[in-house]
Amino acid sequence: MRRLRRAEAGIILDVRAAGFPADSNDTTTLGTSKPATEEVKSNSEESTMAQESPKNSAAEIPVTSNGEVDDSHEHGFNRCTRQIISEKLGRGSRTVDLELEAQIDILRDNKKKYENILKLAQTLSTQLFQMVHTQRQLGDAFADLSLKSLELHEEFGYNADTQKLLAKNGETLLGAINFFIASVNTLVNKTIEDTLMTVKQYESARIEYDAYRTDLEELNLGPRDANTLPKIEQSQHLFQAHKEKYDKMRNDVSIKLKFLEENKVKVLHNQLVLFHNAIAAYFAGNQKQLEQTLKQFHIKLKNPGVDTPSWLEEQ
Repeated sequence: MRRLRRAEAGIILDVRAAGFPADSNDTTTLGTSKPATEEVKSNSEESTMAQESPKNSAAEIPVTSNGEVDDSHEHGFNRCTRQIISEKLGRGSRTVDLELEAQIDILRDNKKKYENILKLAQTLSTQLFQMVHTQRQLGDAFADLSLKSLELHEEFGYNADTQKLLAKNGETLLGAINFFIASVNTLVNKTIEDTLMTVKQYESARIEYDAYRTDLEELNLGPRDANTLPKIEQSQHLFQAHKEKYDKMRNDVSIKLKFLEENKVKVLHNQLVLFHNAIAAYFAGNQKQLEQTLKQFHIKLKNPGVDTPSWLEEQ
């Protein structure tokens, strides 16, 4: 028992340090209350401990001076913390929507992969910018020598033209890559992140729902008399309120995942076509096709070295 209490104390510190809500997938036992959401049966270990330790039963559920179940913020937090600890120790049961949680896992995994693509694309953009800058400087140096070296006027001249053309095409490609980066960044760090915030709220609602469900189950296992019946009725009311909240959050997550998938496919389709066509045209030396690609996606390039005019110049 001392070891068990030390383990529970350690987990309480971990939960408070991390901040509520927290979740665990360590122990999941499925039931059949609903096709989409399946409530789990308590572990045999939990039942055994409940029989051996009466103090872990409904008598521990906090009540007010009026004999009603205490639903204050402090006791609500303690109730949810107790649920998290119980799940971590493998003694508690949790509600699982297998299909929805699989979709959430896929989304989190895809977000990491998209973040990696974003990071690599940003690296490519930085390196291409440096190369274009060097090519432009090299073109200027060749042009200067073309004017000062009469015997090598032509040789320096066409090398200057080549480097300037490469720099121009590089700037066009850079515009396409930066547009790709901006679109993917919006998808990853705004659209997907917004959906994951809703997922976190859903997971918090799930923990609260299971905590109040456990309280109600413990009360129903105890005696029914004039003292306990009001507690059971109040617990049933709180359970129903948190069940409705959980169902609403689950529905919100399902809807957001559906719209996110549709938006993600549309955005990535356009951006991947842009990225491919721009890269292919650049390395094929097809300047016309490269410029046509930017027009197709309505990308406007900013002229290098040209600052935004002041308000006096615009008058």
